[in-house]
Amino acid sequence: MHASPRFHLALFLAATYPLAASAADTDSSPEVVVVGQKQPYRSISATGATKTDTLLMDLPQSARVLTADLLQDVGVVKFSDALDLASGIARQSNLGGLWDSYAMRGFTGDPNFGSDFLVNGFNSSRGYNGQRDSANTNTVEILKGPASALYGRGDPGGTVNITTKKPLFQPSQTIEQSVGNYSTYRTAVDLTGPLSETVAYRLNAAYQNGNSFRDTEHSESYVISPSFIWMISPDTTLSYEMEAVQQRTPFDRGVLAVNGRLGLIPNSRFLGEPGDGPITIKSLGHQLFVQHQFNDDWSLQSGLSYRESSLEGLSTEASKLLADGRTLWRQHRLRDFSATDTSGRLELLGKVATGPVVNNLLFGVDAYRFDDDRVLMRANPTAAAPYAIDIYNPVYGQSVPAAMTLNISTKEKQRAHGLYAQDQIDITKQWKALIGVRYDNYTQTFDDRRFLRNTEQSGNATSPRFGIVYQPLKTLSFYASVSKGFRPSSGTTSGGLPFAPESSRSYEVGTKYDAANGKLSSTLAVYKIQKQNVLTVDPLDPNYSVAAGEVESRGVELDVSGEIVRNLRLTAAYAYTDTKITKDNLFKVGSALPDVPKNSANLLLVQDFKLGDGVASFGGGANYVGERNGDVAVSSNFKLPAYTTYKMIASYKPTKKLRISLNVDNLFNKTYYASSYSQLWVAPGTERTITLKAQYKF
Repeated sequence: MHASPRFHLALFLAATYPLAASAADTDSSPEVVVVGQKQPYRSISATGATKTDTLLMDLPQSARVLTADLLQDVGVVKFSDALDLASGIARQSNLGGLWDSYAMRGFTGDPNFGSDFLVNGFNSSRGYNGQRDSANTNTVEILKGPASALYGRGDPGGTVNITTKKPLFQPSQTIEQSVGNYSTYRTAVDLTGPLSETVAYRLNAAYQNGNSFRDTEHSESYVISPSFIWMISPDTTLSYEMEAVQQRTPFDRGVLAVNGRLGLIPNSRFLGEPGDGPITIKSLGHQLFVQHQFNDDWSLQSGLSYRESSLEGLSTEASKLLADGRTLWRQHRLRDFSATDTSGRLELLGKVATGPVVNNLLFGVDAYRFDDDRVLMRANPTAAAPYAIDIYNPVYGQSVPAAMTLNISTKEKQRAHGLYAQDQIDITKQWKALIGVRYDNYTQTFDDRRFLRNTEQSGNATSPRFGIVYQPLKTLSFYASVSKGFRPSSGTTSGGLPFAPESSRSYEVGTKYDAANGKLSSTLAVYKIQKQNVLTVDPLDPNYSVAAGEVESRGVELDVSGEIVRNLRLTAAYAYTDTKITKDNLFKVGSALPDVPKNSANLLLVQDFKLGDGVASFGGGANYVGERNGDVAVSSNFKLPAYTTYKMIASYKPTKKLRISLNVDNLFNKTYYASSYSQLWVAPGTERTITLKAQYKF
């Protein structure tokens, strides 16, 4: 396969970009990097990429950390909103708004489940955990490329690792109250401090209640997360955190396209039934960590994670639009899903020096068990009982279909364990290497109680990765990496056959540049990923998936963050993502994957200035998303149009204790479409949202 001229241009840019940036930096002559200063939008390290606190400059991969200050400025409440700030991440269909779903570099995993993400290094997306709230979030690490060499199963596009807020021995109490349009209000608290000389606590909690720009919709949620740390000795610590979540929100498939045309009905139009009530999601998670430092070079760390979750409720969903273009037949569904997920790991970290060469070693073993129980009842529309609605003049409150039939009744068990090793090698001051390998063994059983059939499969996989970094200057590095990954797929085909695991191979080259004053960082990456046995939604039965053969993604990404001049903060990102099916028996070869734009970009600028006796901030940003394939049947000609939205942010701190902020998202009330499952299920973008928040620190 021949590389395109655009891809060759991207390789050239990766090679020349840092040289141009270095030449443009008037302070680049002395090789001095300022450290120890507060840098609100810039982080110099990430833990998730290597399971050690590795400098981003030393990583042979693209990585971006969304800092706590950035998340606060933007007013992030939902985890998915934070991802708009990074390059190469695209929103995907999210089961009627019930979970987080996104694609990194074009890949999203199983479309019938939420997207994978980590919390403190543990997979926290398996099961039914709802849309993640930011109440206890400290930072969001965007780690590009496969992570299978460390974490096992995963997508080659990348991994997101959320780090939570930790207990502090310095007392601090913060309360915040938000109000917004659509009668929305939110209360949150963040309390921390010592309980004794060796024990500290933290409590993060939030409650939110409000309506929506969508007709008739009302939602309510809370999250409570207490955590503790115990300094058992100067060398040993034990920490624990709990997370209890409940969300009650209507199941909402969105609007529809009439004969491929969007915009014929308002984005506020709800096509379900208000009488169905909300879907209730409950999740209770626990994490326990023990760390012991043997000496300056060697340490041991271990962790346990347990989470149970459930999703239950009724929904009314679009099924068929009749030829008159206005009568919509609907289906009625009842979901009763539950899951438990248990994980554990043990890791030994050490440092060995041989002359000038330093080996930073990691050896680990982990295991998980996941049980998933699903029951779905469904009443399909018929000519005698169409359960129909006029999309232009909806009348709610129709008689519910009398009887539902069992559509899905399954129980799946996943069992897996892995061994992994990693060596970060400091060869010289300029040359660094990363070598890692992981071996996984897994078993899956799938009990289909409806059809009285049971399937089981087991297998193993070896996932290596290798990367090299060259740093001619302290502020400049070039890197290259290659890695393999795998992902066992949940469920079966509609015919009851298990899926072969997805496998992938990834190549990446790039360059990183830090301004000489240490306040601005940037990364330019070029990649190519090939993935086999990719799952996508079965166009004949959306309750199941099909394997789409082989898919390729190649692209270019640029991320910039930091302070460009005194008190002017910036974050910017651009991505070119070219995905296509390269081999398949069902879908058209050459088709792009759904909901993935070729071009996307975002920009945010915030200026601080003195105002009276306090400090004020004012800024704005823009988010551009290009045209996307809008149908899971990827050979369809249905497209979601490109869009650009703008935001405004402002805040004022009259004292060190009080902060008042105003955020306006979708400033000009742009009509757009965030994602799509099919022409009948299109998620409309949120209309203008205004949020006023007061935050007081005791």
